Amino acid sequence: MQFLYPLFLGALAALAIPVIIHLFYFRRYKKVMFTNVRFLKEVKEESSIRSRLKNLLTLLCRLLAVLFLVLGFAQPFIKQSAEVKKGQKLVSIFVDNSYSMASLSQDAPLLDEAKRKAEEIINAYDLEDQFQIISHDMSARQQRLLGKEQALALIDDIELTPEVNSLSQVLVRQQQMLESDPNPNKIIYYISDFQENIVDFDLRDTLFEYNLIPLRAVVEQNVSIDSAWFEAPVQMMNRPNRLFVKIRNWSNQSAENVQLTIRQDGEVKPVGSLDIGPSTSVIDTVLVSVLTPGYQRVELKITDFPVQFDDTYYLSFEVRQQINTLIVNQDSPNRFVTAAFASRQHFESTNRNADNLDYTEFNQYNLILLNELRSLTTGLASALAAYIDEGGNVLIFPAQDADLTSYNAFLTQIRAGQISSWDTTTSTVNYVNTNEFIFGDVFESTRRNLRLPTTQGHFRIMSQNTGSERLLGYRDGRVFLSKYRRGKGHVYLCASPLNVDINNLVTQAEVFIPMLYKMALSTSAAPQIAYTIGADNILELENTASGSEVVYKVKGETSFIPGQQTIGKRVMLHMYDQIEKAGFYDVFLREEQPLRTIAFNSNRLESNPVCLNENQISARYADFANIVSDTQLANLSQYIQDKDRGIILWKYCLILALVFLALETLIIRFWSV
Repeated sequence: MQFLYPLFLGALAALAIPVIIHLFYFRRYKKVMFTNVRFLKEVKEESSIRSRLKNLLTLLCRLLAVLFLVLGFAQPFIKQSAEVKKGQKLVSIFVDNSYSMASLSQDAPLLDEAKRKAEEIINAYDLEDQFQIISHDMSARQQRLLGKEQALALIDDIELTPEVNSLSQVLVRQQQMLESDPNPNKIIYYISDFQENIVDFDLRDTLFEYNLIPLRAVVEQNVSIDSAWFEAPVQMMNRPNRLFVKIRNWSNQSAENVQLTIRQDGEVKPVGSLDIGPSTSVIDTVLVSVLTPGYQRVELKITDFPVQFDDTYYLSFEVRQQINTLIVNQDSPNRFVTAAFASRQHFESTNRNADNLDYTEFNQYNLILLNELRSLTTGLASALAAYIDEGGNVLIFPAQDADLTSYNAFLTQIRAGQISSWDTTTSTVNYVNTNEFIFGDVFESTRRNLRLPTTQGHFRIMSQNTGSERLLGYRDGRVFLSKYRRGKGHVYLCASPLNVDINNLVTQAEVFIPMLYKMALSTSAAPQIAYTIGADNILELENTASGSEVVYKVKGETSFIPGQQTIGKRVMLHMYDQIEKAGFYDVFLREEQPLRTIAFNSNRLESNPVCLNENQISARYADFANIVSDTQLANLSQYIQDKDRGIILWKYCLILALVFLALETLIIRFWSV
């Protein structure tokens, strides 16, 4: 047996007080005159024996009462673990409030059970102890130590959240909080269903005591919309845009007749039903038609029960009213190029002479075509490089008499190929890269009678960029049209001029027309159509504001002002953790004039309902943490007290002290001598 406060044992000196009172208690006798004392002598001897016995029993009760009272203040305990924590304790409690905790445990949601267990943990400690309550929210108020009452109040405020963090991230936050205090008694609790996807922490740091409290749901099955993406990087009006939807069955049982619907422009349309095998996923295709320009909102939904937070997927994308192209000419415009863009109503082309360019307008165009320029000036080369970095596309047709030095200087600047000597050999293109976006899905089949360009002369292109792609090639393997990636944009370099006397590409409509369209629509990275709640989301926009006091706002399920960082002509909006509910959000600079619509979805990390069972948790962490079993969970407060302080005896000492005080009173009151 050990004592929590052994210094109180010094109060045992108080045992001398009842003894001293007993030894120096002298009764004064009163003399009474009586004629015969023979019988009184016998009575006196009998009364003296009973009186001494009464006094000894009273003394014993007093001594035992004082003894147990002192022991009660010294707080004796029976040691059960290797280390018993004495003094104030710092306790960090993680309550899992992710969507998976909405599952039922017997007759109540797991989150309610987790909150009850957290309250039991707090009640197992003393008023002097301090607590950190943390959840997946990781809010600012969860980063400080609280008293007992404050901690209990914070637990009541915990609700389900779409945010989800791995347990390693949670552990880092807990360690940061506890390491700032010199107190050595640092205890960490995890109350969770321990989903396999988030259990990745390392508990080998011996500065902390770890306790894992697993909770179990009744059903572990789920079907979710995992993700969605468009086939093409840019969507067009008045045509079907193919959208791929990945739906996953997380359970080990087949999911049958899963209904998929799409909501667009306020109208809900059924897509079809799916049968998904156990632990597999399927990809379905949805055709999205757009009738009006601007930002579009699309909502995909499936039927699934009981886990429903991941049954809806929100996405947004922009459809421009027209695609702008700039054709830079050395002399007169090429009528074939102008006609090609004029044949489609959504394409708008502008012809400019090389000597009459406004470089500041480049960002208005999706594609800039250089039509047989004899040279590239330093200013034009720099403007084109900046334009490409920001996501622009440049198509180059060099002139036969081009100044190769200026061209190669520009190509070197953007880390593309080099143009070498002119070859007068007549050559025919026989290779089409149908695996690349430009010619992908353009031809139903690459048939033998497909008309491909023939040139009466061409430049040799020496590729110096490992990221280059050959789009069209000659029979001898040389490049006719190549693609280079630079920043967010692309450079397309043709080995031959656009002059029809040298190159008949413009007359091969099967190749030339779709090539121009898809180059104008191409982008190095498809625009992000959906964001994930809880991720480090940064939205990049062109900064149309002027002045330093302009504030961007985001409105949707909630309204807030995001973090704002201006970098040149771009503005970076940091969402941080301000979005808490899935849905659509508009970015405003001025009221009623949304700049962009963005879609947020719940983190799919929680979609996998597979949780580690007690044996699996023990196999991983039994050497570093206490795994609370179902038996211990039934009386969690008592388990914690026994674990941290052994078997507590002070309550029994106080009870015995009261018993002996009561016994003394009874002896004095009812024992007649």
